[in-house]
Amino acid sequence: MIYDVIIIGGGPAGVAAGIYASRQRLKAILITKSFGGQMARKAVAIENYPGFEEISGLDLIKKFEKHLKKFTNQQSNKAQIKIESDLVLKIKKTGKVFSVLTSNKKEFKSKTVLIASGADPRPLEVPGEKKFIGKGVSYCTACDAPLYAGKDVAVIGGGNSGFEAALFLASWAKRLYILEHSPKIRADETTQQKAKKTGKIKVITSAALKKVEGANFVESIVYQDNLTKKMVPLKVGGVFVEIGSQPATSFVKGLVDFSERDEIIIDHKTMQTKTPGLFAAGDVSDIIFKQIVVAAGEGTKALLAISNYLQKNG
Repeated sequence: MIYDVIIIGGGPAGVAAGIYASRQRLKAILITKSFGGQMARKAVAIENYPGFEEISGLDLIKKFEKHLKKFTNQQSNKAQIKIESDLVLKIKKTGKVFSVLTSNKKEFKSKTVLIASGADPRPLEVPGEKKFIGKGVSYCTACDAPLYAGKDVAVIGGGNSGFEAALFLASWAKRLYILEHSPKIRADETTQQKAKKTGKIKVITSAALKKVEGANFVESIVYQDNLTKKMVPLKVGGVFVEIGSQPATSFVKGLVDFSERDEIIIDHKTMQTKTPGLFAAGDVSDIIFKQIVVAAGEGTKALLAISNYLQKNG
């Protein structure tokens, strides 16, 4: 079978595109290892998604997934979207047909492809980080917060994500430290005030993490004071990394151009990459604003552009 479109990714952009693909009655398949992307790791309350005054990232993605799966079991006279639980390894194009290869050694063919693979957590790249992944180093607050009940914990990153992670962790952790590399906090004032009210979050600015230490599990970290250049040890039982993300684009090299931040460069009117029939949407692309509502809108926009492309190209 040759699909009209293959959608890669189960985050807001991919799910929105999947819903619209079915509504446009396209032969579509959505490939994702799991639903949610970065949103699934966002356990704190989301207060800026229209229609929900307050909802967690986990609950919102469950609603997204339920909505999408409504279109997998419709009557045969209506278009359906297939969902494949798999990881994309490579995209190829031969003539006008794309081939998408997956980790389960499957190959799917289509006339168009939408890359909505989002972004992965950016690693710290410091000694001890890889050694203690799953043993005190975590990139997912929603997944691991309960494991740190009664412990002192460090959150690396002083933006909104870092503060939100600390606020969520405050329900379990004994004491929290937020380490910010720059001399100024990047989180908005409202979020900072919430952190102050907990009485258990200490913010350390001008702090560059240098090392994660321990025996079998994390026992401490060492950071450098950027002002005094002194190395400062800090006893903690866990480290949560919140220093941003990097686009998940390894499978598409050679078919697209990348920005200096490794984002896929697109035509922002058509969402198309430099390769005809290959589109990108959401955090994986070079859009300026990385927000859930923006990603969902971009996924919708991309799918409508794909529908136009298919009509023009038969």
